[in-house]
Amino acid sequence: MNTNTQTIQGVLSIAALICLLVGFFNLFSPEINGILYHHVFYVLIGASFFFQAPTFTNKNMIYPMYAAAVLCVVGAFLPQDSQFAFIKTIGLFAGVLLSIFNRPRPVRRA
Repeated sequence: MNTNTQTIQGVLSIAALICLLVGFFNLFSPEINGILYHHVFYVLIGASFFFQAPTFTNKNMIYPMYAAAVLCVVGAFLPQDSQFAFIKTIGLFAGVLLSIFNRPRPVRRA
């Protein structure tokens, strides 16, 4: 994995976690917390998934990770009361699962 890609993905992931924590603990006004918790978080996670996708060793999982990124970002821009607002959560879970199952396997020496 390229060092710049790792850095970008790491910064995006940490920023997303900060948005999640700020929104969860209600550190700002309800409007700002809602934007951070329901919109910015998913955009940042989607961007992180986008940068992570090309690093997968299993090439069959690259496009599903891109799809998870798109679901997160598109879902973030849908209104909260939309019947399709759940797609951002599907994208989040799919991206996390793909990340977990596409980790490089440690090499065991005999």
